[in-house]
Amino acid sequence: MVAVQAFNGAGDTKTPTLINLVFFWLIQIPLSYFLAVYLGWQYSGVFWGVFISETSVGLFTVWLFTRGKWKNVKV
Repeated sequence: MVAVQAFNGAGDTKTPTLINLVFFWLIQIPLSYFLAVYLGWQYSGVFWGVFISETSVGLFTVWLFTRGKWKNVKV
C-alpha cells in the first residue's frame, strides 16, 4: 500500500490506477471467487486470494518504483 501511494505522492496517478485495476479487479476478485467457490475452500479461499494478490501487487509495485520512471512525470 505504501509503495502504491508513493507513486501518488510523486504526482504519478496513472500507475496506481492501472495497478489497482489489474491486481484487484482482474486478479484478486476472480482468484478469490475461484478458490472459494470452484475449489470449495470457502473463507480460506478468499483469504488466500487476497494474500496472493496483495503480495503480488507489493512485489510488482516495488519493482516498478525502482525502475524510476515516476521521476519523469510532469505534474
